[in-house]
Amino acid sequence: QVQLVESGGGLVQPGGSLRLSCAASGFTLGPAAIGWFRQAPGKEREAVSGLSYNDGNTYYSDSVKGRFTISKDNAKNTVYLQMNSLKPEDTAVYYCHALLDGISYWGKGTLVTVSS
Repeated sequence: QVQLVESGGGLVQPGGSLRLSCAASGFTLGPAAIGWFRQAPGKEREAVSGLSYNDGNTYYSDSVKGRFTISKDNAKNTVYLQMNSLKPEDTAVYYCHALLDGISYWGKGTLVTVSS
């Protein structure tokens, strides 16, 4: 069964850190373009970060640049999003996405809440 499963979300205080993980099964992440998206309550889903499959180029939205880092462990078939200096406005459900051979895969999301 092809699926992406996110984990690592939770409640964190402003200024804190979390690392999200996205484990893939049923397919290999190596040749896939991958990304993290988020959706805050009452808002549209937005792209947060991306990683190209061929040259390792990364993308970060302006709102997270310098604070978030995307990475991939091909041996574990897992994608990560390291989130530092978290702000209340980072509160959202975070989704992992992979694009492989024209097919789009989404995880079910993990909730991140930044609050004191």
